[in-house]
Amino acid sequence: MERLFSTEKVGGRALYKLQAVTVFVGICLVLYYRATHVPVAGTAAWLGMLAAELWFGFYWVLTQSVRWRPIRRRTFKDRLAARYGERLPCVDIFVCTADPQSEPPSLVMATVLSLMAYNYPPEKLNVYLSDDGGSIFTFYALWETSSFAKHWLPFCRRYSIEPRSPAAYFAGSDKPNDPRGLEEWSFVKGLYEEMTERIDFAVRSANVPEEIRENHKGFSEWNTGITSKDHQPIVQVLIDGKDRHAVDDKGNVLPTLVYMAREKRTQYDHNFKAGAMNALIRVSSVFSDSPIILNVDCDMYSTNSDAIRDAMCFFLDQEMGHKIAFVQHPQNYNNMTKNNIYGNSFTVLNQVELRGCDGVGGPFYLGTGCFHRREVLCGRRFTNDYKEDWDRGIKEKRELSIDQIEEKAKSLATCIYEHNTQWGNDIGVKYGFPAEDVITGLTIHCRGWKSVYNNPPREAFTGVGPTTLAQTILQHKRWSEGNFSIFLSKYCPFIFGNGSISLQQQMAYSVYGLWAPNSLPTLYYLIIPAMGLLKGIPLFPEVMSPWIMPYIYVSVVKNIYSAYEALLYGDTLRGWWNGQRMWMIRRITSYLYGGIDTVRKMLGLSKMGFVISPKVSDEDESKRYGQEIMEFGTSSSPDYVIIASIALLNLVCLVGGLCRIFTSGGNMPLNGFFLQVILCGLLVIINIPIYEAMFLRKDRGRIPFSVTLTSIGFVMLALFVPLF
Repeated sequence: MERLFSTEKVGGRALYKLQAVTVFVGICLVLYYRATHVPVAGTAAWLGMLAAELWFGFYWVLTQSVRWRPIRRRTFKDRLAARYGERLPCVDIFVCTADPQSEPPSLVMATVLSLMAYNYPPEKLNVYLSDDGGSIFTFYALWETSSFAKHWLPFCRRYSIEPRSPAAYFAGSDKPNDPRGLEEWSFVKGLYEEMTERIDFAVRSANVPEEIRENHKGFSEWNTGITSKDHQPIVQVLIDGKDRHAVDDKGNVLPTLVYMAREKRTQYDHNFKAGAMNALIRVSSVFSDSPIILNVDCDMYSTNSDAIRDAMCFFLDQEMGHKIAFVQHPQNYNNMTKNNIYGNSFTVLNQVELRGCDGVGGPFYLGTGCFHRREVLCGRRFTNDYKEDWDRGIKEKRELSIDQIEEKAKSLATCIYEHNTQWGNDIGVKYGFPAEDVITGLTIHCRGWKSVYNNPPREAFTGVGPTTLAQTILQHKRWSEGNFSIFLSKYCPFIFGNGSISLQQQMAYSVYGLWAPNSLPTLYYLIIPAMGLLKGIPLFPEVMSPWIMPYIYVSVVKNIYSAYEALLYGDTLRGWWNGQRMWMIRRITSYLYGGIDTVRKMLGLSKMGFVISPKVSDEDESKRYGQEIMEFGTSSSPDYVIIASIALLNLVCLVGGLCRIFTSGGNMPLNGFFLQVILCGLLVIINIPIYEAMFLRKDRGRIPFSVTLTSIGFVMLALFVPLF
């Protein structure tokens, strides 16, 4: 029987493997030189350089696990259609939101509409929105959405439009030339704009009019003056897909649409997004209980109406389908600037590294854009004789009224339901880690399951990426902290995964688990060579020494290949350069604080938190983002102090060091400091936007003057620190 998907090796890896082997030899020579040429002067600084280079070499070896043999998957939806027709499994779709201010309800609703409009039997789709903010405005927006969907879904089918988020579609589509099509296009666009205006006005005015509240019994849940952190469980069905009256304006069945706000009480831990996901698993089990669950962040709308059919090609494949626990798609952003000012495009990660993970046992669970088997998510171990019941959610006949089902679902979303159960441990998404998605995926892999990575030519999901430096730093801090906390726990891939997953997959998990420790050797490399240049202490081979060649070779070849890879996958040369700057900034801010916070939590000095990344920026910030001007804002963040201090230190040391070289009369020859001058000079060039933000810019996005003064103070103190 023909396979429903194929697996192909990514081409061009011979070139990569050649450069990797030669770079490895170069790294070994660098470490040998460093270990055998310890000087009398500056011994401590030299040994610190050895420690940093040992770490960089070790980490580089780890990264080969996700780069050595990437693979590509290709699905055959025509074979799926020929074999199964419309006899496909039911799918439950989970959308999570938490704050109507950071995640505007109109943005969330555009995502919900895109997910309701999949090219899939609508009676087999069930969309659940988890509102962890317990906001009446989010519920109101979903009520508006349930009405607009009656027009939007048939419009999508009739014209086969993509993407099926109305916000994205109307923002990017041209008016149809056909008069009849133009009339309908204008009508639906008008309905959508009117709906979003009503939603946005309700949020701005902090009021849902009383006449609207009378349209659905669910609004009465907010009559008791509840707050986002203290409210009863709320479960309300907006569209009952099994009700014969729940049809669009063309008489077609609509997908089920359910609102859920799990109970929140101040005296109970709610376990952030992991708790919301587990509540959704339970609540959905009494409405639909579909064998496949898709979870999507509220800003990651669907851009490929065939994405579910793509996923089914993996799950229903006769040869390998029974081994697959989840199908992961990449995170793509639709608001990246041309030159990727904050390094958030993830093109190389998506095109190379995640495919490399797929080649060693499967990609990680990334928390969004992922199709799961329900039973696996609920703790089932892999066995060769496992048979999935693909008719789950189809053959169940409803014995209770919809009101009774809602009440039953509410009992599953209470604070005390999970007490003395295995929820959050062996069942559902795991608790106790900021990166609940990664630890859940690791646990699934260690139970014997595989995962696959699907990155189709047409993206499956697209979201909103960070548009300020602060948002970028916050996002990466959360990721690095979450992954590092896993690495330092009993779930460390090299311990928990030993004997359960391959060594290469253990290494792959550790690549991201060790983001945080990268901060310390990076800080050392950014500070000590510059100070050595100023103080006349050489820390690299002389320019005429043959030992300089490994340093130059490793640095040049790695960066040339990195730039080639970025250009190959659609980035610009300037975009690659911006990525190098952000690589440095993330390591000395996000990863540093992520590591510190992880250690503090392990010592019991702080508790785990979860800060939501804002999905909106003000008008000035958006304008500067479009112009690719770095945004620092008005707050005196410690992150900015580190960034400014490092940039200023390298500038002072470069100028001071060159002055000493040219005025020393040969006592401090350039020959001995060539690599330090080059390193310091490159850091000064890459930090030009930082100097502009400190001294030249006058806009509100510049570095605050207090940060500049503080960084000057730190640099002056650093200059008095001796290098032994």
